Amino acid sequence: MKLLNTALKNNVLQDMEHILNQNRETLLQANQKDLDAFDRDDQALYDRLVVDQKKIDQMINAVREVRNQEDPVNQEISTRNLDNGLKIINKTAPFGTIMIIYESRPDVTIEAAVLAFKANNKIMLKGGKEAYHSNKALVKFWHQALAKNNLPSDFIQFMDMDRAQTQAFLKNPDQQLDLIVPRGGERLIHFVKEHAKCAVLVSGRGNNFLFVHKEADWQKSLEVILNAKTHKISACNALDKILIDTRIENYEGKLKELRQHLMDNKVSIVVDKMVKETLKNEEIISDEAIWKEEFLAMKCVIGAVDNLDTAIQKINKNSGGHSATIMTQNNNVAQTFMENVDCAAVYQNASTRFTDGGQMGVGAELAISTDKLHHRGPLGLKQLVTNKYYVFGDGQIRL
Repeated sequence: MKLLNTALKNNVLQDMEHILNQNRETLLQANQKDLDAFDRDDQALYDRLVVDQKKIDQMINAVREVRNQEDPVNQEISTRNLDNGLKIINKTAPFGTIMIIYESRPDVTIEAAVLAFKANNKIMLKGGKEAYHSNKALVKFWHQALAKNNLPSDFIQFMDMDRAQTQAFLKNPDQQLDLIVPRGGERLIHFVKEHAKCAVLVSGRGNNFLFVHKEADWQKSLEVILNAKTHKISACNALDKILIDTRIENYEGKLKELRQHLMDNKVSIVVDKMVKETLKNEEIISDEAIWKEEFLAMKCVIGAVDNLDTAIQKINKNSGGHSATIMTQNNNVAQTFMENVDCAAVYQNASTRFTDGGQMGVGAELAISTDKLHHRGPLGLKQLVTNKYYVFGDGQIRL
């Protein structure tokens, strides 16, 4: 695929900012069609679907932020001059064609496309049927921006396919496909991994844990728990599981206080056998599989652990590999926790809600990767490239 110069790419993005701003009403009307057809029973999914003036401002800002970032393509990573005279330069290069499969969120249609395009990739956007009208309007805006700069529309493609068609496409794509990013729950990730024939980069599953160590600041712990759990239940960085150190001072009293705070914020609670001894009226875990479940709801599990090692083992066994927090004033304990918990982001005394491209200084993100190859954490502009070796010689042969 031909490399586009930075100025041309930035012109497209600047035009896209103007088109989004000028067509706010068109987008809101398209989104209303999606909202009218949606079942409000799934509040988390509904929250992701809504587009309002603030969300449009955020879309425009995401495009602007990427436009202002340095072009990640063709950047020199390293240079080596060998004894045989060869000069080897390692540079960043586009992936090629990326397909992203996502549910509900129209803003992904902006963020995924702007990142892919600035990194000189083509992108196929397979959004969920619940956001059909919103996504179609946004892709039309993209095509207008591309056309204004005499570029073909296939840089940003709208994949209008149902589940069966998507499965058939993944098994036998009719065009080059270099990377697939499923952004959603376990069922979606399993579906893509089962059928894809190219590299898959897993994203989106949360099931995040917070461990309150015996040396935690309790008031800070309560504030962090409530923020991580209730601030945005539809986000993959929301909190689902809370582990309490049984050695903490006034253990039973703190459990009861935590329960009251959660109840006051309309969070339902499920507890393990040990916590049940104190919180006698709460529902006890009936299936251990709940420890692996991402709720995307005002619901949490509270469990008890006797030491740091047990907490680490429980998190590594059950979490989605996204984010985990320890609440403690002991920095050595925190260091042990952060080094040994197997998540993309680990925290001391802070909410998991910060696992986000914008919050972490990456800017717009394609997804939060929970894979270990090729990148882990927020996938921003700099992470949407691979590398390529340029080798310059003068007739050298290998002996």
